[in-house]
Amino acid sequence: MAGTRLDAGLALVLALASTTIVSFAYLREQAAVQELPVLTLAHPVASLRRLLASRRWLVGFSMEAAGFALYVGALALGPLALVQSVAAGGVGLLAVGSARLGHRRLTGRQLAGAGLSIAGLLFLALSVTGGSLSSAAGSPVAIATWLAATAALAACVFVAGRRVLGTAVACALAGGLLFSCGDISVKAATGGGVRFAFTGCAIAGYVLGTSLVQIGYQHGGALTVAGIAQLLTNALPIAAGPVLFGEPLPGGSLGVLRVLAFAMVVAGAVVLARPEPSAARPEPSDARPDPSAARPDPSAARQDPSAARPDPSAAAPAETTPAGNDRA
Repeated sequence: MAGTRLDAGLALVLALASTTIVSFAYLREQAAVQELPVLTLAHPVASLRRLLASRRWLVGFSMEAAGFALYVGALALGPLALVQSVAAGGVGLLAVGSARLGHRRLTGRQLAGAGLSIAGLLFLALSVTGGSLSSAAGSPVAIATWLAATAALAACVFVAGRRVLGTAVACALAGGLLFSCGDISVKAATGGGVRFAFTGCAIAGYVLGTSLVQIGYQHGGALTVAGIAQLLTNALPIAAGPVLFGEPLPGGSLGVLRVLAFAMVVAGAVVLARPEPSAARPEPSDARPDPSAARPDPSAARQDPSAARPDPSAAAPAETTPAGNDRA
C-alpha cells in the first residue's frame, strides 16, 4: 500500500508538471497560428506545411510533446481519474498565462474559475492520503465501445455544430472529445497485452484533435478554444476511470473530498471556457470581401458602339464655294 501511495504521489507531481507545460504550449501555439494563412482539413498537407514552417508553432508543439511524455508517465503510475483531475486544474494556469501574455487583468469570472480549479487541485492532493488507489486493466470491448461512441459524437459536433456554435467552439468541442479518446487509449495501452493495440486509437485521437484545435485557434481565443478542449479532455476520462477501469473512491470524508475535488476542477474549467462576449471574433468568411462586389460589371463598362462612334455629318467641315465662282 505504501508503494501504491508513493506511486500516486509521483503521478500527481508528473501530472501537475505536464499540465503546466501543456497550458503554456497552448498559448504559444495559438499565438503562432494567428499569423498563418487559413488552416483547413480540406487541405491537410498544405496546412501541415504551414504549421511546420512556423518556428513559433514548433516551439509550442515541442513543449506540448514534452508535457505529453510526462502525462504518459503519470498514467502509468496513478489512476486515470486522479491524473485527469490534475490536468483539468490546468485550465486555471491557462487563464493566468493568457492574461499575463496579453498584458491584461483577469475578469471576475475568470478569477472565480481559476480559484475553483486550484482549490480542486488542493482537495485532490488531500484525498490521496487515504483509500484505495488501484486501477484495473479494463475490458477491451467496453473501452472500444466507449471510444467509438465518443468519436462518433465528435464527428457530429464538428459537422453540425459549426453553424450553431461557431467554428471555434465546434472545433474545440470536437477536438476535446478526440483528445479524451487519446487519453483513455493511452491508459488502456499501459495495461499491456492485447490492449497495446489501443496505441493506434491514441495516435488517431491526438492527431485529429490537434488538427481541430489548431483550426479553432484561428477563429477564437486561446482560453476559449483550449479551455473547452481541456474541459472535455479531462471530464470524460474522469468519468471513465470508475466505469472502465474500476477505480474505487475512498470511503468516508476522503471520498466526499475527492468527489468535491472532481466537481470543483470541472466547474472551474466550465467557467473559464465560456467565451467573453467582447472577445467574440467574426468568422474569417465574414471578414473577406465579396468577390462579386469587387469585380466591375462588364455590361456597365462596355460602351454603346453607336454612342461612341462620331457622327460624320457633324464632324465634317462645311464645304465653301470659291468667291470667284459665286453664282448670281
